[in-house]
Amino acid sequence: MTHVLVLAAAYVLGSIPFGLLMGKWWAKVDVRQYGSGNIGMTNVLRTAGYVPGLLTLAGDLGKGAIAVFLAKRFLGEPFWSLLAGACAMAGHNWPLFLGFKGGKGVATVAGVLLVFRPLAALVLLTIWLGMLLAFRYISLASITVAACLPLVLAFMGAEWFELGLGTIVGAVTVYRHRSNIERLRKGTEFRVGERVQR
Repeated sequence: MTHVLVLAAAYVLGSIPFGLLMGKWWAKVDVRQYGSGNIGMTNVLRTAGYVPGLLTLAGDLGKGAIAVFLAKRFLGEPFWSLLAGACAMAGHNWPLFLGFKGGKGVATVAGVLLVFRPLAALVLLTIWLGMLLAFRYISLASITVAACLPLVLAFMGAEWFELGLGTIVGAVTVYRHRSNIERLRKGTEFRVGERVQR
């Protein structure tokens, strides 16, 4: 029963829509009505500004990190910590409070890695920043690190369950970016610094 409660708590925690809350609180806008319509940091940054965007990032990172801490505290085994992190990501992507229409999970997964495998998080952050500086597309940077996630874990000697979950999480994250991939293909994707007209 404890396992079920912790995983359910991780999912509910992941479902907290920080991007929507920050947009309404800071800029009095529903970020779902502008830009990509996403509740993640990138769209909040474009539609509401840097402060709510950074607060959204902190909240979404925190969801993944706290889910892992909860599992470590009450369940102990690494497998359950990672599964709790995956539940937090699922909550972010398919939130209970927004009709199961949420974000793309990149920041939440980063929060999981910061607690569970900080070195992997650092490597992926370096890749993310390199792609962002080179091309100025947050979506492209996020897609790249999602694809690199299982490779980085394998290089670091991760256990089979980490590699399995990492592969699933990476594939889901790339799939969640399919609209961004289409805009990148057409040359209409937003670059860093561009704002959405409201």
